[in-house]
Amino acid sequence: MSVKYVPVQWNRNKWIYDAVMLAGVALFLWIFVELAPGLLSHERPINAPIHNGRAFGACAFVMLTVILCIGPLARLDQRFLPLLYNRRHFGVMTVFVAITHASFIIDWYFNFSPTNKYVAVLSANTDFGQALGFPFEIFGVFALIVLMILSATSHDFWMKFLTPPVWKRLHYLIYPAYAAVVAHVALGVLLDAQNVTFLWIVLIGSLAVATLHLLAAFSETRGSDTRAEGTDWVRICDAHDITEGFAKIARLPGGDRVAVFRQDGLLSAISNACAHQNGPLGEGKVIDCLVTCPWHGFQYDVRNGRSPAPFTEKIPTYDIRLHGSSVMVNPVANPPGTPVDPVPVPQEVLA
Repeated sequence: MSVKYVPVQWNRNKWIYDAVMLAGVALFLWIFVELAPGLLSHERPINAPIHNGRAFGACAFVMLTVILCIGPLARLDQRFLPLLYNRRHFGVMTVFVAITHASFIIDWYFNFSPTNKYVAVLSANTDFGQALGFPFEIFGVFALIVLMILSATSHDFWMKFLTPPVWKRLHYLIYPAYAAVVAHVALGVLLDAQNVTFLWIVLIGSLAVATLHLLAAFSETRGSDTRAEGTDWVRICDAHDITEGFAKIARLPGGDRVAVFRQDGLLSAISNACAHQNGPLGEGKVIDCLVTCPWHGFQYDVRNGRSPAPFTEKIPTYDIRLHGSSVMVNPVANPPGTPVDPVPVPQEVLA
């Protein structure tokens, strides 16, 4: 962490993450190119450039599906958190795979077009009034442009330059991009009626993404917004549901997320959003009252929301109390850096 912008450095975990990711991409492409042709009963024989293009296209779709599954999986089970920390590397690699797919397809289908091959992608088929034969290319072009923008702005510099709220809203474009990819692949599959393999991949992948996001949203809201009688305080969970050294994340009525940490039998509540890049502080671990953001290592004291000296970052804190075994939080945040006394948890509550 730093008092000013400093590029995030590589570490051993990132090298391992990227090495495993590259090995997975290589394995997928090898299986698709070398072993899959016999399983893909195409209506007409296809040549190597088309098959290679489809291999990279299928790989890009699977990678994008995995990326969108990592977030809800990490919220549902902390064992998936290591996949979340360097997910942006996954996204950048997906863009390169998608660009390779587009290059194979454009060079084969449009290289000898009388017009510029890139113009021909959007002008060769403009029959929007039909389902079978609909110009599905536009969905792929839209998705690729969005992914390239997100990849180009994924670096910390752009987060600092655009500000975290703007950056986060910009990166929500990943969802319409994924919808466009689903439409692109599904409509393309309709052109080859005998081959439904890709269609099943799309259906299963998109269903997995939708299901996991719904489960994660349900998990976050379950038990939240339950008021103690006669108060406006929000019930987060039972005290014994919070693992020692970790947090329970909940969405408050206003839409903000609070992270309630348990450290040495004491409860503290801070904003879940890191001041650096809105990283999920609640997915970090507390050591000596300091929680480390899993994204880039910024630290905050859970008792006051302040970074240790000489750093100056601050985040909001929340008043917290116990109502029986229920952890209650005042949904009105304190100003960033406001100290709040931790609440001790009786041993009988944790039993």
